[in-house]
Amino acid sequence: MLPGDGREIPKLNIAGALIVRLTTGSIAVFSPVPLTTRVHEAIANLGGDIKYIAALNIEHHLNLTQWKTAFPSAAIIAPDGLWEKRQAVPEFKDTPFEHIFRPDAHLKISEEFDNEFIVEYVHSHQSKELVFLHKPSKTVIEADLVLNLPATEQYSRTGESATSGLLNKLLKPLASTEMSAFWQKKFVWHVSSMADRKGFSDSVQRIKAWEFDRIIPCHGDVIEHDAHQVFLSVMAPFIN
Repeated sequence: MLPGDGREIPKLNIAGALIVRLTTGSIAVFSPVPLTTRVHEAIANLGGDIKYIAALNIEHHLNLTQWKTAFPSAAIIAPDGLWEKRQAVPEFKDTPFEHIFRPDAHLKISEEFDNEFIVEYVHSHQSKELVFLHKPSKTVIEADLVLNLPATEQYSRTGESATSGLLNKLLKPLASTEMSAFWQKKFVWHVSSMADRKGFSDSVQRIKAWEFDRIIPCHGDVIEHDAHQVFLSVMAPFIN
């Protein structure tokens, strides 16, 4: 559970994955990790009714087949292009996708899901991002749109420092929200949005209009405070 403040969201955040129990009791999984014993226990504690499995972009998908096999009645939510990408891998081939987001097409998932979530498909992002707003808790769930290294929570069980290693040191400036996110802004402008900056800006404007104060990214710590302002800072080049 997130800290009690009248907007709790039942969840487990494990190395980039998020498990959310809807008010109906159904469970939605975002960017699923391997189905370990600990993850199975977390699912059981939340009631065990897995109904939605969301791939947050075309990169965060490696465990979809494992979850779909374990929970065959659950519906996979994904961006367009991912199903085709996975056909080249025999173990992923033909895993069915029930809900595929495409540019310029509004997609309804289900009444219970749409009552709690707003989805923005940032198809102009290099990784084709699906960004979710959980309305009751004012929480944004995303993969690579906003990064927030170092990932101290995700490293907390490893016995290693989240800032150790050459790769972490090299990546941190590009994936940090510190110092007004100076280098992350440049990364978003020159890399993430380079294919279609107009389309990217349109998505940013829609997310800007959301009411949220928490961001749960796949890479880095949860942004628990002033998340809307952090988002505006990172996306400043695209804000009108």
